[in-house]
Amino acid sequence: MTTQPAAVRQLGFDVSRERFRGIDALRLADRAGSTEAVFALQGATLLDWRVRTADGLLQLIDGYQSAAELSSQHGVRNGLMAPFQNRIADARYRFDGVDHDLMPGAEGDARLIYHGLARTLDFLPLHIEEGPDGASVLFGCEAIRPGAFAGYPFAISLRLKVNLSASGLSLFLSAANVGNQDAPVTLGWHPYFRLGDAGIDALELKVPAAQLILTDDALIPLAGDAARAPLGEHPEQDFSIARPIGKAVLDCCYADNAPSADKLVRSTLRDPSTGNTLRIWQDGGLVHVFTGDTLARDARRSIAIEPVDAPTDAFNRSDCSESIRLPAGGRRTFSFGAEFVAATPNNA
Repeated sequence: MTTQPAAVRQLGFDVSRERFRGIDALRLADRAGSTEAVFALQGATLLDWRVRTADGLLQLIDGYQSAAELSSQHGVRNGLMAPFQNRIADARYRFDGVDHDLMPGAEGDARLIYHGLARTLDFLPLHIEEGPDGASVLFGCEAIRPGAFAGYPFAISLRLKVNLSASGLSLFLSAANVGNQDAPVTLGWHPYFRLGDAGIDALELKVPAAQLILTDDALIPLAGDAARAPLGEHPEQDFSIARPIGKAVLDCCYADNAPSADKLVRSTLRDPSTGNTLRIWQDGGLVHVFTGDTLARDARRSIAIEPVDAPTDAFNRSDCSESIRLPAGGRRTFSFGAEFVAATPNNA
């Protein structure tokens, strides 16, 4: 028998289960120590992602720091958003002639609901793959069923496949309607990105959009066509050409995003002091950006660049009535992720 050299045997990626910051989690890691990512079982929530550069380990995500912080859900750090994303006006909607109340009994300011149900639910690892070029985990959740959640009497099975490779993270979120009636469903992700420990003001942001979604004071989009405006009319929020974030305060959604040659929409975050770059990609939809000004911890130390497949309050918009509909027996998938590009002499 011929044995392989130790250096060859060490190549590849592993998946291991562990307690990470007191949280039950799975770690995907390159055995060579070049990259690793950690996902909590609660919500299949990304807790940590880092890569090794010439200057050492670089943190690329701002995740929950403890089990208590994960339970609080403050900031919805890296949470999956399903079966709806962002806000639903007054926590009420009408679907197929039936009125639904997601917060029965609540009144006034307490009627605030956002970012769906999935982020608080337990996901199970259903399948794990380890290989020379990457590792993947398929997570599943069967908790969304009639009677389980006020105002959402539908049966939705969720799957999330995560892939980690040397080039980055890929996530494939799907919702299957396993009930006997059509259901309203939208999907998204709420990641907070960073490029090390510095704040975001000096980072350069680019979102390849042509339109801005206009909202009221409650961040609910305006009715009908009034919700969309040319981005050029709002220069303070126009990052269609890369520029430093500076003191911009953003909590807004970008539409009409131009895809790359591979038909993926790519937003970019770049550190001009190093040239290190993140390319956040999605297979369509809109991009919501939040500069984290109201976070309870480390405000403006990371930026949420959120892939969403529909505008906020889509459940209440007549122009979204068909796109949100998931037929009984149907499945919808929304894919997104991020690629890390290390500094080189050409981009530093």
